[in-house]
Amino acid sequence: MRVTTERSGMEVEEAGGAPAGGAWPAPLSTRLPRLPSAAEALAWLAYEIERQGRRWTLWTPVAFGSGAGVYFGLPREPQAWLGWAGAILALLLVAAVARWRAGPPATAALVLIACAIGGFSAAKLRTDHVRAPVAPTRGPPERLEGWVVDIASPGQGGRRLLIAPSRIGDWPAKATPIRVRVTLREGYTPSPGEPISLLAVINAPPPPASPGAYDFARDAYFQSVGGVGFALGPPSTWVTDEVAPRRLRLTMRINAVRWSLTRRIIGALGIEAGGLAAAMTTGHDAFIPPDQVNDLRASGLAHITSISGLHMAIVGGFVFLAVRMMIAAWPWLALRIHGKKVAAAVALTAVVAYLVLSGWPPPAERAAITAVIAFGAILVDRQAINLHALALAAMAVMLLQPEAVTQPGFQMSFAATAALVAMAEVWPRTVREINTPWPIRMIQRFGGWVTAAAAASFVAGAATGPFAIQHFNRVSTWGLISNLLVEPISSFLMMPALALGAALAPFGLGQGPLDVAGFSIRLMNDISRAVAHAPYAQFVVASGPGWTLPTAFLGLLILCLWRGPLRWVGLPLALAISLAPKPTPPDVWAAADGAAVAVRSGREAILFRPDVKLFGAELWARRRGLDPSGGEAARDPGFECDHWSCAPKAGAPLKVAAAWNLKRPLQSERLDQICASAELVILRNDFKPNACRAPVVLTGADFARGGSAELWRGPGGSWRVLWAQDVRGRRPWSWGPDLR
Repeated sequence: MRVTTERSGMEVEEAGGAPAGGAWPAPLSTRLPRLPSAAEALAWLAYEIERQGRRWTLWTPVAFGSGAGVYFGLPREPQAWLGWAGAILALLLVAAVARWRAGPPATAALVLIACAIGGFSAAKLRTDHVRAPVAPTRGPPERLEGWVVDIASPGQGGRRLLIAPSRIGDWPAKATPIRVRVTLREGYTPSPGEPISLLAVINAPPPPASPGAYDFARDAYFQSVGGVGFALGPPSTWVTDEVAPRRLRLTMRINAVRWSLTRRIIGALGIEAGGLAAAMTTGHDAFIPPDQVNDLRASGLAHITSISGLHMAIVGGFVFLAVRMMIAAWPWLALRIHGKKVAAAVALTAVVAYLVLSGWPPPAERAAITAVIAFGAILVDRQAINLHALALAAMAVMLLQPEAVTQPGFQMSFAATAALVAMAEVWPRTVREINTPWPIRMIQRFGGWVTAAAAASFVAGAATGPFAIQHFNRVSTWGLISNLLVEPISSFLMMPALALGAALAPFGLGQGPLDVAGFSIRLMNDISRAVAHAPYAQFVVASGPGWTLPTAFLGLLILCLWRGPLRWVGLPLALAISLAPKPTPPDVWAAADGAAVAVRSGREAILFRPDVKLFGAELWARRRGLDPSGGEAARDPGFECDHWSCAPKAGAPLKVAAAWNLKRPLQSERLDQICASAELVILRNDFKPNACRAPVVLTGADFARGGSAELWRGPGGSWRVLWAQDVRGRRPWSWGPDLR
């Protein structure tokens, strides 16, 4: 018998109790997706790990770099024996794995642990190996006599020389730095290899512009640059019978050839095109106009000026393709030699020659190692471009230069390359057309090339974005468009023409290729200028907390190296810098010597001395997400400034005053005025403790001990200060000469 239920109207059999149309509906608990049990989840995770196969070896350079990163993040320098002990322990772990042949999980764990310990030890041993004398923090002018090693990148003060000093004043030989970098303000620019003499103020390499900012002194330490300064007059010829060491003579001879080629390129193309051409050929960027540099940065094309992976890839790829095509065009030769391997050998030689011509800068060296491994893989019948070759290149770079893990160039270069290679792994393979008319085939190939180029630019930009935000705080809105427009120009026209022009220039045949390169550079400059001046071309983004950059790097590596759905776990990690809340920006910033001060007013940074320490002030402002274009404090209605000091007025955003006269004390009347009107007083000179009655007073002694400072105003007029030296710790590149 059929009855109808009152609640649902469903007909059921009275005897059997089943619905007329079939079985009862499943309970709600069985219709919803069931959460897996712990055992099922662990089994699935084990399966995902097992399917990675030998890809765990891709994480060996990650472990090695993590160990090196731990070393560089220590607040104090570890004992020397830890470096040797760690190296021995790492070798023992690897030997144990090779001897006992443990299972895959144990093997992977032991090897990764060994790599992490090895990275820590390599960084420590490298630090001890390059230890060299450093100039005092503050010193009087001294007579410097030595040889010009190279023409360094220009600073805000002018052109700079890298000098190998023979003597500096009456400094002992053991206290004389191996290299010093001096800024020229007037006079001629000597060529590499010239012995010169000049009067200069030479100090220790500068500390970070603000607490936690990039430490340029660390780079100088590993480059054996123990002093920086500025010349007080034009250089003169140093008459001496001393002979430079053999290795130094070879370096200066190579740099002299580079400088001669640079001047020849400038003479052939002019400053606007020649400056950029010289930077991409010989590494000398001393002739690039500042406006052109700003346009390249705003348009996302600043990487063009630094010889790195892009340039090495273009030069090596162009030579490889040209040699292989020439061999294929000669059937007799093509039947008797392995054209691909010969082309790889010639391209490898071209990469090494380009590295020498570029002056062997760290980015070019890293790119050359990667290119050598890629072409070497062709010579031994291996796949040239894959993640395993990239891992080998990264490991080789870090073994030679463990400090590279702290450098933005290394981080961005390998992040972008890993992302591109990972994209190539999953990129769909097109089916070769059969009997397709060539016009249609050309259109299809062009469309595929445009799609691939756009995807590659997007992926590379996304991979390098976290590092660009954290280190440079610039986001180029139209960077993808500008790179898509410039890529075919640089790859197929500019770099090949520059390579031919540089190779033929010594024979007087380089003008034609250089003219082609000049045309392409002017075209690229037009693109960068148009993009840089487009609406919303770039904007400033504050750096995230310190933990966000390693987290973002780990997320990118998971996305690139992991195979399977678990790779998407890395996506939120890769966005850590963008998603994490930004720290509260400081209210006041002071330079490492107290000579420059900035006050935050809303989203602007008011600079007390916009003509002094401008680089450091802008670096700090961008890092905190502020606009450093607040103008002079003297023009701001909140502050009253003269040539030596600034004091707050009634409408000042903060009651902050500063005095920066170093040679003589401030007049007592002016000192009393600024001390009475401010809660915080920053005095560059060393004053008596009771000379200023302001609630908080920072003097030259404080800055000599702590470096640059950031200050936050708390409730009730209290102030919290963060010193750069406290963030850096006591390391060989951060200690003062009195602490060594």
